[in-house]
Amino acid sequence: MKFTALQIAEALNGKVEGDENIEVSNLTKIEDGKPGTLSFLANPKYTSYVYETKASIVIVNEGFKPEKSMSTTLIRVKNAYSAFAQLLEMYQQAKKKPSGISKMASISETASIGDNVFIGDFVSIGDDVIIGDNTLIFNNCSVGDKCKIGINTILKPGVFIYEECIIGNSCTIHSGTVIGGDGFGFAPIDDNEYAKIPQIGNVIIEDLVEIGAQTTIDRATLGSTIIRKGAKIDNLIQIAHNVEIGENTVIAAQTGISGTTKIGKNCMIGGQVGIIGHISIADGVKIAAQSGIGKSIKEENSVVEGSPSFSIRDFQRSYIHFRRLDVLVKRVNDLERNQRDK
Repeated sequence: MKFTALQIAEALNGKVEGDENIEVSNLTKIEDGKPGTLSFLANPKYTSYVYETKASIVIVNEGFKPEKSMSTTLIRVKNAYSAFAQLLEMYQQAKKKPSGISKMASISETASIGDNVFIGDFVSIGDDVIIGDNTLIFNNCSVGDKCKIGINTILKPGVFIYEECIIGNSCTIHSGTVIGGDGFGFAPIDDNEYAKIPQIGNVIIEDLVEIGAQTTIDRATLGSTIIRKGAKIDNLIQIAHNVEIGENTVIAAQTGISGTTKIGKNCMIGGQVGIIGHISIADGVKIAAQSGIGKSIKEENSVVEGSPSFSIRDFQRSYIHFRRLDVLVKRVNDLERNQRDK
């Protein structure tokens, strides 16, 4: 399917600069642009490519000022990155969606399946499960007894959802993710042994949540582990029992969150962050990658870094001295030696 620059500009509320009738049929990175494709420029590091690219159309920010001539047609928009993301979503939706229920799926007679639901090969649907309209469940997924899945949700191949968990509307859960596995609850007993504490709660995932591949979200010991509306969870993340993640919070890969921790809304958590249990993190907090959070963060919109973490400004000032620690130690030793020699 082909679209003209003018059609794309109208869809993005943008303005064409160049040939409004030029057509494209595919999307591409700006450095790999070819005739008949569309790309975008959002990061200034890639500005040089806009003068060299063979892409027929490039989306740019309204304030972009060319420093030399170029052959490509521009579409100026308020935010080039967001506009390109919008196009990707439109492109994705235009693809033909799978439909129907595989004869190789195992579906309980007591399950309730909505309209226009796709269920792939070797999917297992347990007793009393409710699945909403237009949901896609790809091959080799397992949905446990009494689970509820909303409308327009996508389970990629190999997702496992344990019993009694609730998934909202318009969620996407990627392959290998396990939702509702037992929380890590063990009570010490005699002879250095441990008795398992039954985990009888569930997981609730609200609307518009996306969860990356190979992520695990444990069920609560009692009550619910909760992922609030709009949260975005990356690949390879561990979320323990009774954790609560606030609305629109984003968490990067390899982060681990210990049990009963409450994270506010609109937070940003970098990769490989470790967060201990039974603490709270205020709304809007930003945590730099590889930080260790050992106590509650009560100040909203604060930015922290380090392990143990503290204010990012203080961390960066201190880091100057961290790097020169060997030099400082040598100076102190020399001063002490000179003092003894006097």
